[in-house]
Amino acid sequence: MIHRHKPPRFDARWQAKRRLSGWWRAVRLPLVLAAILAASWLLTRTATPGQDPQALPQRFVLCGQGGASACVIDGDTVALGPFDQRRRVRLTGFDAPEMNGACAGEREAAQRARAALLVWLNAERAYVDGGEQPPRDRYGRELRAASRADGSLLADVMIESGLAQGSGWGAASIDWCA
Repeated sequence: MIHRHKPPRFDARWQAKRRLSGWWRAVRLPLVLAAILAASWLLTRTATPGQDPQALPQRFVLCGQGGASACVIDGDTVALGPFDQRRRVRLTGFDAPEMNGACAGEREAAQRARAALLVWLNAERAYVDGGEQPPRDRYGRELRAASRADGSLLADVMIESGLAQGSGWGAASIDWCA
């Protein structure tokens, strides 16, 4: 009688684990990539400015000079609505110099930025993002980005013209008093 040696037989649990391991190696990269793409798509769908742009009034004045329902407070803030129900909106993406700045140079730059904002808003129809419930800053102002119908952003215009500095991570700061 000849005895044949059977190949070693491992237990069923080990065999199932081995099969599962091979399957997981084959699909884990595509699954991870699909999850990342789905998450990024969801984030851009919920956080992208401009999802439902709202048209701004076509005529702005400087606040305190006329009875318009829309006025420019400073180089990055406007007021909208009738005087007794006025909403203040902080236009985002840039930071204009302060009207009550630390020095005469900053105050003059603030006047120029306010005038440029007035001209930009009155030149053609502008829109703001943020929807019905926009985020607010610590002063209670609505935070909204302003743009034109062609997609050009107010922030880019103000920064490129030297009337404001960028805001956010990595933005270069301007010393208005230098």
